[in-house]
Amino acid sequence: MDKYLAESFFFDYKSEEIQELIKEFNTYELSDKEKAIALYNKIRDGWYYKPDHISFNPDFLKSSNIYKKPYGHCIDKSVLLVSGLRGLGIPARLHLAKVKNHIAVESLTEWLGTNELTPHGMVDIYLDGKWLKASPAFNKELCIKCKVDPLDFDGENDSLFQEYDKEDNQFMEYIEDYGSFDDIPVEFMMENMRAHYPKLMESMEANKEFRL
Repeated sequence: MDKYLAESFFFDYKSEEIQELIKEFNTYELSDKEKAIALYNKIRDGWYYKPDHISFNPDFLKSSNIYKKPYGHCIDKSVLLVSGLRGLGIPARLHLAKVKNHIAVESLTEWLGTNELTPHGMVDIYLDGKWLKASPAFNKELCIKCKVDPLDFDGENDSLFQEYDKEDNQFMEYIEDYGSFDDIPVEFMMENMRAHYPKLMESMEANKEFRL
């Protein structure tokens, strides 16, 4: 379990930025469950979701640098949550999957050539003897715009994307589960994107937006 509490280059929770993020929750007056729920909500709504904000520059994926931005990709927000949870002494790890978005996909499909998003980032949180999945990607304002309820995390059950919106239209679909990681698997993510979005990766490589 120690590796899910460890600080790393990416999960740099001893930094001033992450300590600032978690300071209001770092108290014995709150249980681990209460801390996890409060931090989840803060990150879900405090950083708006920006799916085209991608880079494989290690500094870009560092939690203390993500904290400084007002927005984030699903992986960015998951990294921030993992780092904050570990800083509070709660075991956490990054979880990656592939999802299909069925709502407002025109610009997404134009950009990626598909409505499939991969790798999609979420977080595994260890509470009361079990691992729970939590997806902090979509902020409240975006959910309202997409006509879905904001995705809550109750500290007892998995918090996964809604399958349908309020009008019973299909919203998000989980296609493939890549599993959990104690640190950010940059090489795996790059190979995954090369396989799914070759033109995008060619552009990113040409503009030196990825570096290991």
